[in-house]
This record gives sequence, C-alpha cells and structure tokens, in this order.
Amino acid sequence: MDQRPSFKTAFAGSIAVAASHALPFFARVRSAIGQRLAAHETLAKHEPECENSVVLHVAGMTCGGCASHVEKALLKAPGVREASVSYADGTARVSGDAMLDTATLSAAVQAAGYQAVVAKRAREANPPEKPPRKPINHEAKQERGGAPLHVAVIGSGAAAMAAALRVAENGARVTLIERGTIGGTCVNVGCVPSKIMIRAAHIAHLRRESPFDTGIEASEPTIHRGKLLAQQQARVDELRHAKYEGILEGHTAITVLRGEARFKDSRSLIVRLNEGGESDVRFDRCLIATGASPAVPPIPGLKETPYWTSTESLESDTIPQRLAVIGSSVVAVELAQAFARLGSKVTILARNTLFFREDPAIGEAVTAAFRAEGVEVLEHTQASRVAFADGEFVLSIGNGEVRADRLLIATGRVPNTRGLALEAAGVAVNSQGAIIVDEGMRTSTPNIYAAGDCTNQPQFVYVAAAAGTRAAINMTGGDAALDLTIVPAVVFTDPQVATVGYSEAQARLEGIETDSRTLTLDNVPRALANFDTRGYIKLVTEAGSGRLIGVQAVAPDAGELIQTAALAIRARMTAQELADQLFPYLTMVEGLKLAAQTFSKDVKQLSCCAG
Repeated sequence: MDQRPSFKTAFAGSIAVAASHALPFFARVRSAIGQRLAAHETLAKHEPECENSVVLHVAGMTCGGCASHVEKALLKAPGVREASVSYADGTARVSGDAMLDTATLSAAVQAAGYQAVVAKRAREANPPEKPPRKPINHEAKQERGGAPLHVAVIGSGAAAMAAALRVAENGARVTLIERGTIGGTCVNVGCVPSKIMIRAAHIAHLRRESPFDTGIEASEPTIHRGKLLAQQQARVDELRHAKYEGILEGHTAITVLRGEARFKDSRSLIVRLNEGGESDVRFDRCLIATGASPAVPPIPGLKETPYWTSTESLESDTIPQRLAVIGSSVVAVELAQAFARLGSKVTILARNTLFFREDPAIGEAVTAAFRAEGVEVLEHTQASRVAFADGEFVLSIGNGEVRADRLLIATGRVPNTRGLALEAAGVAVNSQGAIIVDEGMRTSTPNIYAAGDCTNQPQFVYVAAAAGTRAAINMTGGDAALDLTIVPAVVFTDPQVATVGYSEAQARLEGIETDSRTLTLDNVPRALANFDTRGYIKLVTEAGSGRLIGVQAVAPDAGELIQTAALAIRARMTAQELADQLFPYLTMVEGLKLAAQTFSKDVKQLSCCAG
C-alpha cells in the first residue's frame, strides 16, 4: 500500500501558520496552504518507525541562519530523529520516537534564543483512538466560588464581536475593551466603505462608457463626491449601529470599557481610560483581537507630507485631479481604479508588477484592463524620495519624477500589537509583530487567545469572525479548530480577481505535479452576451488523480463563482466530475464547467450549452 500521505492529509496539515503579512492578502492564503508538502513526504517515508511528529511555531527568527540555529538545537533534543525549520514560514517540523516531548522541544528552542509554540502533534505510527470532539464544558463557565467565567476581549471588530457574543452565550461574563470606534476596520474604514465607493465608481464608469454605447447614448457623469460620501457614511453608521453598537448596548453580559489596554501579567490588564485614569481588569481568559493598521514604507521625506492611507482616501470629500498610488496589491489596485473612474488621473507605482507574487497572468490581465481605462501603471518603479510643496507631491523615481495632488500609500498592513506589552503576559509574536496562534487560536500563554488581523492568520474579515467564534468555544471549555485549508479570496477590481487553493507555480514549488487549463472568457456565453470578454478562468489539478486543487479567475463577477470552486475543491472533485455537473446557462459560474471540459474536449467545438 502507498504509505505517502494523501493529498487531503498534506493539504490539511500545511495550514497551521499563515505566511508573512508582507505578502499580498490572497497570496498569503495559498502560501499557507502550500507550505512544506515536501516535508510531509519526507516524514511519510519514515512512518513505519516514526512514533511522533510535532509542528512548532517559532518566533524571533530574522534570517535563514536563525532557522539553521533552531534546527541544530532541536536535533540535539532527546528523541528527535529529524528536524526541518523554515524561516519564511516561521515553523519547525520535528519527528522522533516515543521520547519526543513538546515541553523539551520548546525548551530547546528557547535555549537557542527564540520562542516556540506547539501547534499540534501531527502524526503517530500507532495513534490512540481519537476521542470525539468535546462538547461545551458547562462547568468551565464558572471559576472558583461559582462566579461566572470572566473573559476580557481587546478590540471590537469582527473577531472580537464574534467571540464576545459566543462566550456570553456560553454563560461567561465579558469585558470588551475598545480604544477607538466600535466595529473595527471592516465596517468603519475597510470593507464596507471601500466597496460602496467602488460600486459608485463602477456606475460612473458605465454611464461614461459601456459595450452598449452604440445603442445607448453615453454621457460624462457629474460627480458630487460630498453627496456620495454622505451616502457612504450613512450606510456605515447604520451597519455599525445595527451589528455592533446596538447589540452591545442591549447585552447584559457584556460590559464595554473605552480605553487602551496593555498587559500587566498573564491574568490582568491595565486599561488607560479615554475619559482619564486607569482601570485594572483581571480575567480568567483573554482574547486579543486588535486588528491591523496600514503599513507606511520608510521612503525619505514621506512622513513629513500629508499622504493618505486607505482610511483618509475613503473619508475624503473631494476627488483629486491627480492621484499617485504606491503599492501593487489589493488595496492599492481597488482604490486606484475607483478614483480613476470618479475622475482622477491615476498613476500606480509598483515595485515589481501588479500582484507579482501571484500567477503572472493575473497581474498582466489587471494591468491591461487598467491601462485601457487610462490608469498609468509604472512597473518596477520605486519612489526614492517624496516631497510636498505648494499643494503638490513630487515623487522621485529613477531619472524622473511623478507629480500629484494626492498620494495614497497602500503597501500592506501591520498587526496592532505594539503597546499591548505582550511580553508581560508571555505572548509570542513573529518577526512582523503578529501574534502566533494554533488552530484553536491559543497563544503561547495558555489562558490567552488571539484572533483576526493581529495574528499570523490570513487577513480576511470572514477568517477573523470564524476565528473569534472558535476561540470563544475553546475559552469556555469546548474544543474547536479553524480549518484554513481552503480559503477563497476576492479583489474587487473590474474585472474582479478571485482565487482559491493552489496556483500552478505554488503547487510545483511544493512538489505537486499539476495539470492546468486556462479558458478565456470569449468561450463563456455569459461574457459574450455581456459584450465583455476581458479575463479568463484557470483550473489547476493534481496530475494523475485529476483532482481540482486550485482556481484563479479574472472576470467580471469572478467573486460570485469562486465559492463554487472552493466547494469543489473541498469535495475533492476531479475536473471531469466538475465538468459533469449541471450549471445554469448564461451564468458566469458556468465558466467553471466549461474550463473543466477543456481537460478532455475542445469547447469551441461544442454547442453553446452542451452538457
């Protein structure tokens, strides 16, 4: 019998840690999914004689040499047969005999000058029968003396709210601490306002230009940015009150404390109150859900200028005549196109290419679409200095310069962990300052958990909410894990970018042989009917088995089809099984079926709705 781990086993076992937050947001997902499959294969070869295998998160490494030091330290620990450490991934995989002890491994890493958190015991040759997942332990709702469990939650965004509501539902008492606006990034200055602005820009674009202009007279729209902003902010306020403030106000088990928290020790917080003074908060469990903030690159002169981050750009009541954007990933491209469609002359400065860590076809397709709309994309371009005088930005680039009325910095996000005094509580972070958590959201300190963008997990609001819920279950005596093996991601440009699973290059990098097909949208009836055939759908399968392992799509409404692809991957469907499914005609998602059919047929030779 083949002793190698199945694709599903390798796929699931590789997700304990998300990749660096420096990666583009949906590149991190596939990087996390794909990490270290080769190590899985190596361990599998020794499975008959290998009783134990352990995965560790290692914090404090700053280079490949650090990884080498950690590996040598682990190899000296009792019971260790093999150790493989990845600096880029922040993980160590150790295999050995029955003497392999997680406490000893952690001590060995600490002795080498680093910190380690045990993610999970990954493999045993003769594992004991796994007990069923524990239900909520209702006795854990009470601490000594019969008092309700007290859970402190730092933050009020998606992860914090999901956790606070769930632990309160399970009988705990909650103190939720927020230093700023209730609701976190997504509803206030992220997902919601940006997608409203992007939609408004899309409507403006269609009024100015569409594929049907020969029969529908186009006209240049007049943009009243102040009125659009008022409409946008009204919806933000409405959602924040309905989904956050109103719920908290009516919940008797949740107390909101306005102020900034820092750890005193592993059982208490000091909160500097917004109204003045300080408050000590003792807790039985704590969830850190402080989110992330825009990163600012160290460009000479930049900090002395009134540059925008995404927050200021979304709150602006004017549309600049000229906008320069530094960045090449999600936030940069989404806002660049929105401002261009609302009337700005936009120039994007990309250090490499757009989405350069993704399949090259994605960046090429988006760049072509942007240039067709008049957005200037400067590839392999960096600003060496930024100056601001007389209301104008001047960006020095190579032998030239870029001038703009406004400058948007969109070069990623950094975890909001500085100022928490995490060291006082023994909470480990990685080199980017992200809190290291396992699949149950546990940190290196047993009674402290973390969820959302402040952790080493992918920075998606839906991941944050799911993580918060599972942390709440575990904090109140349950046993829940967050499965991040298959995470779909969407970029809301036009055409949209949607991905899930492996790219072809990522799969090859991890030692998976692939077969792939790319279907251009001029083969998709919905796109033909829309007179808009920009983009493509690409399917990646595992060679031999034919199982679908990845999908990338650049298409109008690509975000509406990617979940179907995610479910197909989850169900371990082959391309042929996907091709055999019934898809409604004249939908964009039908493109998945057509792309699957290309593995065995020439779709150009099929009738328009051939089954």
